[in-house]
Amino acid sequence: MPDTRDLAAEGFLSRARTVAAPGFNRWLVPPCALAIHLCIGMAYGFSVFWLPLSRAIGITDPVACPNLSLLGALTTTTCDWRISDLVWTYTLFFVVLGAAAAIWGGWLERAGPRKAGIVAAFCWCGGMGIAAIGIATHQLWLIWLGSGVIGGIGLGLGYISPVSTLIKWFPDRRGMATGMAIMGFGGGAMIGGPLADLLMKHFARAAGTGAGVGVWQTFLVLACVYFVFMMAGAIGYRVPAEGWAPAGWTAPTSAKASISRFNVALSDAHRTPQFWLVWLVLFFNVSASIGIIGIASPMLQELFGGRLIDAPGVLFTAFDDDQKKAAAAVGAGFVGAISLFNIGGRFFWAWLSDRIGRKPLFATILAAGAVLYGFAAPALAGTTLGLFILVFCILASMYGGGFATVPAYLADLFGTKYVGAIHGRLLTAWSTAGVVGPLLVANMRDRAIAAGVPRSDIYPPIFWVLAAMLIAGFVANLFVRPVAAKFHMAADDRPIAVETVASNTVATAVGTSPIIVFAWLAVGLPILWGIYMTLSKALILFK
Repeated sequence: MPDTRDLAAEGFLSRARTVAAPGFNRWLVPPCALAIHLCIGMAYGFSVFWLPLSRAIGITDPVACPNLSLLGALTTTTCDWRISDLVWTYTLFFVVLGAAAAIWGGWLERAGPRKAGIVAAFCWCGGMGIAAIGIATHQLWLIWLGSGVIGGIGLGLGYISPVSTLIKWFPDRRGMATGMAIMGFGGGAMIGGPLADLLMKHFARAAGTGAGVGVWQTFLVLACVYFVFMMAGAIGYRVPAEGWAPAGWTAPTSAKASISRFNVALSDAHRTPQFWLVWLVLFFNVSASIGIIGIASPMLQELFGGRLIDAPGVLFTAFDDDQKKAAAAVGAGFVGAISLFNIGGRFFWAWLSDRIGRKPLFATILAAGAVLYGFAAPALAGTTLGLFILVFCILASMYGGGFATVPAYLADLFGTKYVGAIHGRLLTAWSTAGVVGPLLVANMRDRAIAAGVPRSDIYPPIFWVLAAMLIAGFVANLFVRPVAAKFHMAADDRPIAVETVASNTVATAVGTSPIIVFAWLAVGLPILWGIYMTLSKALILFK
């Protein structure tokens, strides 16, 4: 057991003070991770703000300035922002996320998850506060700085903060453990989006009352709520003592499921071919889906036209206003269904990887995705609505599953000591794909429209290109092999502070059951509410 005098000399936020006492129940850690990921996952839901912000001055209709440049939009107080100006915040989220995770991943491993989680809470919620000031004063640059840059740093630190901790607590269920946390990131928008919509409606007032469209007030409320949840999650983090293992569990042999019993130093990981092969796997898996998911609603409307609203034969371009609204509602239901499968896939595929192994799992989702994009989606486009929706729900589940399985894949290859930092560096693949994927899809779509291609014929060529990307990821995955022994750390090479061994088995702490129940209810009830709100939109697909 750690010397209490030594612990007294350590600060509350130090890694040493987060070492779990004997008998700590490891099932208290996942809800702490979920508390943080459900908050920062709202980054996916920021699109709910774009339309209200595009009429922040005009309130009912945007005050348009046709000659306004992007530079001018940063400081204008007389013109409403274009949606194309606002979505740069979304781009900044994921570019800065990757950069922050890569730059500070090593610091996170040394500092521990509690300190990293608290810094993430201040950055994410403080960034929303700065953005609220920018909205209230109509300064776009403050929104970019607050939510995009400072919030993006919190996004990166918050995203990777629980990864290595969960893998160390659940060496017997690596995929399931990281799947639970990263499922929370996918579910953040499912909760935050409807909540933000309700708050904006509450705060919105008619023009002239001073309340505007209610967005800056919504930002402040969300920032306060998120801060409470994120701080509770960060303070609740615990790391296992050095040498700890679950009761009855033995480390697998190096031949089993390609799981390494050795660690690779952070400074050596990027020198291995395995790092870059997994980087390519993640890059291609994300690129192939992130762009098409971003335009899921218009894609469905353009492909199926009047079939969505019991008006067969009516093209999307011929819709009247009422038909556009009805089709948009169906499109929103499609997006809701995709969101649910994206979230569920993060848990299901990661859980399955514990059974079949990480490399076979990626081979499965990449090959299946290539088949669905290359053959099923083009064949069903504009013809069989139900099957087309099912195909894209499955694709969305595999997109989410790739995110959730990557941390466990890295732990299998590089060991658990630096997996959080290595994962942080690997997330540059996500940042890159977050730019490449949407640009590729948007460019192909815009070129086809400009060339006069019928809307129903635009997407099959895009599907084929995305299938080719997944095939490239499949090939990269084939070449992944165990890391060469020359990169393995020596047993005594431990630059991270070593925690004292408190116990080498799991024991459920006496009297902790009520705490576990409360912790899971605190994150479970919001998730259930988000699922209910999303299902209420998705049910329109079955009417």
